[in-house]
Amino acid sequence: MKPREQFNVTLEAAHLYERVAARHLLGPWAASLVDAAGVAEGERVLDLACGTGVVARLAAQRAGPRGHVIGVDLNAGMIAVARSLPVPEGAPLEWLEGSALAIPLADSSVGVVLCQQGFQFFPDKPLALREMRRVLDRGGRLALSVWSGIGIYNRAVGEALARFAGEATAARFCASRNVPARQVLEHLAGAAGFAKVSVRLSRMSIHLPALGRFVLEHLAGTPVAASLAAIDDEARGNIGASVAQALRRFDDGDGVTYPEETHVLTARA
Repeated sequence: MKPREQFNVTLEAAHLYERVAARHLLGPWAASLVDAAGVAEGERVLDLACGTGVVARLAAQRAGPRGHVIGVDLNAGMIAVARSLPVPEGAPLEWLEGSALAIPLADSSVGVVLCQQGFQFFPDKPLALREMRRVLDRGGRLALSVWSGIGIYNRAVGEALARFAGEATAARFCASRNVPARQVLEHLAGAAGFAKVSVRLSRMSIHLPALGRFVLEHLAGTPVAASLAAIDDEARGNIGASVAQALRRFDDGDGVTYPEETHVLTARA
């Protein structure tokens, strides 16, 4: 799988991504990333690899009517869904299809760059960071997050996929957890010209609804959707059941609640 293809999904899958992954797996982290950047009234903000815009919409509320928020994503389906969702009160929102390796913005055009769980997909990470640095005003702020590791839920899903859908499908799903280590993040940001680089570990308890159905809906909104559709109903059912069994110790009576961790890098241009 080529790096640029790692999160290429159809429009239908992008809608599922918004309803399932963005809501349950990424949405809970959005506020902490916006807080880490200190987004304030009147600021111009870029949400890079914005997906369907969960971070951008929150940043728009923080930036207020005098601000401006731009969401950029390589995936046309994600941008289409982002444009279709209700516009929150606050800053105007602009959605652009584009690459992190050639951000479609002018030099020094934003005060804040946010990037939630997208950096690990960029095929040239040093170039992506230089692009983030390029579009930031002098003294502008960067806040990006990457998972700290495979994680409890993703490990269980990966193991179930390997067993019932094949190793290649499992590897494709787990690509989002192939992340740079903390020291590598710090080095890359410093080499790109950022100052005051800091990486901290953030922890949160994540709640997911009943896993038998949730897992299959989640996977249908990811790049493994076609592989999942190609296997029979019994194998798909086994995937959901296997994940539910693996996480049974986290049962809360209404699904599962389990601990998750992410690294958050902050820096100044």
